[in-house]
Amino acid sequence: MSLLVVGLSHRSAPVSILERASLASDTQAKLLQDTLAAEPAAEATALATCNRIELYADVDKFHAGVAELSTLLAQHSGVGLDELTPYLYVHYEDRAVHHLFSVACGLDSMVVGEGQILGQIKDALALGQELHTAGRLLNDLFQQALRVGKRAHSETGIDRAGQSLVTFGLEQLAQGADVENWARGKRALVIGAGSMSSLAAATLARAGVAEIVIANRTLARAERLAEILAEPGGTGVTARAAEMVAVGDELDRADVVVSCTGATGIVLSGDAVEAAAGGRTETLHLLDLAMPRDIDAAAHRIPGVRLVDIESLADASADAPMASDVDQVRSIVADEVAAFGAAQRAAHITPTVVALRTMAADVVASEVARLEGRLPGLDDKQRAEITQTVRRVVDKLLHAPTVRVKQLASEPGGAGYADALRTLFDLDPETVASVSRADLNDADVKNRGRV
Repeated sequence: MSLLVVGLSHRSAPVSILERASLASDTQAKLLQDTLAAEPAAEATALATCNRIELYADVDKFHAGVAELSTLLAQHSGVGLDELTPYLYVHYEDRAVHHLFSVACGLDSMVVGEGQILGQIKDALALGQELHTAGRLLNDLFQQALRVGKRAHSETGIDRAGQSLVTFGLEQLAQGADVENWARGKRALVIGAGSMSSLAAATLARAGVAEIVIANRTLARAERLAEILAEPGGTGVTARAAEMVAVGDELDRADVVVSCTGATGIVLSGDAVEAAAGGRTETLHLLDLAMPRDIDAAAHRIPGVRLVDIESLADASADAPMASDVDQVRSIVADEVAAFGAAQRAAHITPTVVALRTMAADVVASEVARLEGRLPGLDDKQRAEITQTVRRVVDKLLHAPTVRVKQLASEPGGAGYADALRTLFDLDPETVASVSRADLNDADVKNRGRV
């Protein structure tokens, strides 16, 4: 296993850099394809959220892999390599596994313990599977990360350490007041109909807002979200959809606005916000969860407007209390990293063991055929008994060494046992490689569609 991750997040880079380095979905696809075309990488997938961009790859050379992945991130993010490099972090092999498992548990989130990251990891794996850039290693890694994240949330109180970014943002808007009391009776405008916007709309509906308007570039998606919110089995809130061209009019009527689109430019200008805030007796509350930002930062300076964006959320979360459950989650992550490493090391030697047993079976078949030539008078029962006896002898001779070598290979530093077996028994490298390819194809078929 030569797992490498190169990335940047709210922990390593200022929001101004993260904002410029964000990746659209079509850019992510091109990034993965170009990464796989690069010489050091055999597999690749990307995890891109509003506050992190990470490129995961299976590489055969560490230094060449770091250089290539860093260059590709710079090329596709639009931020020059010289400017991006100081903010990049690199994790390799077990440290890379530890990093992703920590991310999956919410330990590395802006709001510690938030669970939305699990959906984003799921999406990252789905994209890698769809593009056929995620092979056995990344399939195993991301599937396990999802299981570890779910385990952390079910076995600990990590959920109490933090909330979703939406809930945390609304708490910041409410400035210490109870969110439900603060939201009750307000008219809300949600711009965007993706996963974050849908979560924001549902959260606002549960908090008791009087009305929610969903504005989106694709009106059908906005209408569908509004239907889900308004239906009896949903939240039951009054909800309707609006065209993006109507955002200005809806802004005039809204008390609270949440925006999270995939737009590359400003969705709400400072002038539009100022016009909507003019003449109000109540504060206009704006929550910008997009990266890059949807709402002009100039809105911070407009009287009668309270804007909470990713940058202010990062500042606020730095002072958030850590739950005691965090230590328990860290222990879970450490155990799971060790188990994953052992499983990968054991899997690495499996093709060699299979190739050894295949060679042994070929030797048995050859010797039985030679015996039949020398003793043509054997009847079927005698021939079968001799064949079975020879096979039992070979199986007994190979059983203890192959079981033991799998145990040894699963321990740290056990990677050399596969090489030792190949050398001692003069195994054909192509036979071992063919077993590995078969395993990889089986894993690809098995994992596809499981996310």
